[in-house]
Amino acid sequence: MLQEPYENDEQRIQEKLQQKNWSEIRSNDSWAIFKIMSEFVNGFESMARIGPSVSIFGSARTKVNDKYYLLAEKIAEKISKAGYGVITGGGPGIMEAGNKGAHAGGGPSIGLNIDLPFEQHFNPYIDRDKNLNFDYFFVRKVMFVKYSQGFVVMPGGFGTLDEMFEAITLIQTKKIAKFPIILVGREFWTGLMDWIKSVMIEKYHNASPDDLNLIQIVDTEDEVLEVIENFYKKYNLSPNF
Repeated sequence: MLQEPYENDEQRIQEKLQQKNWSEIRSNDSWAIFKIMSEFVNGFESMARIGPSVSIFGSARTKVNDKYYLLAEKIAEKISKAGYGVITGGGPGIMEAGNKGAHAGGGPSIGLNIDLPFEQHFNPYIDRDKNLNFDYFFVRKVMFVKYSQGFVVMPGGFGTLDEMFEAITLIQTKKIAKFPIILVGREFWTGLMDWIKSVMIEKYHNASPDDLNLIQIVDTEDEVLEVIENFYKKYNLSPNF
């Protein structure tokens, strides 16, 4: 059987410290493998029918009247009208804006949702047959990376940063192809990029200056589409839909 959710942090900490019943813990871990396998199989089969698309990442907390919600909606609609599918995390905020824009543009609107104790729920703009649900973050991230031909990163929190750096790391280490990573909103992203350049790279030499070439920062939906289409023209590719 799978591990039931913890009621609170105290319960989680106590169980990890005490580890009373190792045989039961090992049994639960072993059974979890089958759940993980089923999520991979369902994800692969569903996403393979859709084909590669562009992923839009961003905060679930962004309100519908926020300028970045409205911008994400415009970006997704423009991407969709150009013939590309749109993948989001399937929840509210920026994710909802992405699916809403894709729906308005007439292209595939895909949602990869995750079961969370707060914030996350399906938004109503996902295509009925393209609504996937996951228990495991790492399985969900595999779907994002495997079936995306570009990553549009709107302002967000820790989850957004996690998704962005996952994509950057996999491209940097040549585990996936060098698809464009587009950060939207200079006022939000410039401070982080300046820190990466001045501290991580120039002061501590923990990354290569060339790694910054993996990332582009823009402010408008037209710039996003230009980056994506220039990439496709460079490699003689065409949209999937």
